[in-house]
Amino acid sequence: MAENKAAQILYSYLEGLRGCIDEIGKQDIASVADIIYQAYLKGRHIYIFGNGGSASTASHFARDLSIGAAAAGKPRVKAVSLADSMVAITSLANDVNYESVFKEQLVGQIEAGDVAIGISCSGNSPNVLAAIRYARENGAATVGFTGFGGGKLKGMADMSINLSSRDYGQVEDMHLALEHIITQMLREKLAQ
Repeated sequence: MAENKAAQILYSYLEGLRGCIDEIGKQDIASVADIIYQAYLKGRHIYIFGNGGSASTASHFARDLSIGAAAAGKPRVKAVSLADSMVAITSLANDVNYESVFKEQLVGQIEAGDVAIGISCSGNSPNVLAAIRYARENGAATVGFTGFGGGKLKGMADMSINLSSRDYGQVEDMHLALEHIITQMLREKLAQ
């Protein structure tokens, strides 16, 4: 009986991932890679942020863009994860509020031509929305990675990759796959 339940969980999860794969295949991922590439050509910064599992994806994405997409003899992509500094996040959460932990890191840093990438499974994380709003107000291009149909982030970001799945694990898995795909697309552009 336990084996049947485990098999049900496995097949159900994988079926959900197949649905997510079909969804992202219909979205314009190449445009996200191009937004990052255009910023790279101008020497601009890419700021990436999210909470929980999405914070992990933000860290991974920043590392892959700056190191994994590197081409010999060319400058590296200036990618920064705003989820990486426990000091910044906890001090801002304590001294200002948690809703401002990403936005406040952009103050005095983000400039026109930079890119802000917000990752939120629900698309409704207040701190992600606040940072995207601030980035737009300061002339940065904005990108959202969401699940759950997109939430508020879908309508707020200049470009969004949205999944309808309401399973956090499946959405986080696909966001990680997306960052790998975008990094590969960027690596190809930088190698030319």
